[in-house]
Amino acid sequence: MNQPRSQLADITQAGTYHCVNRCVRRSWLCGLDKYLGKSLEHRKSWVEARILELGNIFACGVHAWAVMSNHLHIVVHMSPSTAGEWPPEEVAARWVRLYPARNAEFCAQKIAAILENPEILAEYRSRLANLSWLMKSLSEPIARKANAEDNVTGRFWEGRFSCQALLSEKSILKLTGKY
Repeated sequence: MNQPRSQLADITQAGTYHCVNRCVRRSWLCGLDKYLGKSLEHRKSWVEARILELGNIFACGVHAWAVMSNHLHIVVHMSPSTAGEWPPEEVAARWVRLYPARNAEFCAQKIAAILENPEILAEYRSRLANLSWLMKSLSEPIARKANAEDNVTGRFWEGRFSCQALLSEKSILKLTGKY
């Protein structure tokens, strides 16, 4: 039975999750699109590069992922306590890596502005340990690139990603194929 994500994932506690994000309409994430008659296999590298990048920004560990023709799977462990241990400078630097300014000078100004505001710093720290923010940061750039390439506008992904908490080590190993 489906549960609201707020009941499934306590963002204040560490947890491991299997998330799935599906494309809308007849959109193809990667592979051979029979409707357009062209290969979109290069998009797989977009997704993989973004997952690796986000794994180095968020307070998470990426255990596994699979990029399919019209959806993707990711198994991720979120660790809010890790983000809580980061010094303020690291939180600001990670946030600016996630949402960079146009050039290095503006990035430095953005970091300084974050460090001057404790409320914003606390909000960014929380977001860098949040599963929904991780999935948003993964999905949005991929959707923008794919829509631009397909010369379309509108939604690329179905509503929200689906999520399943992996509550035991056995379930994690089984899902990642190591059991």
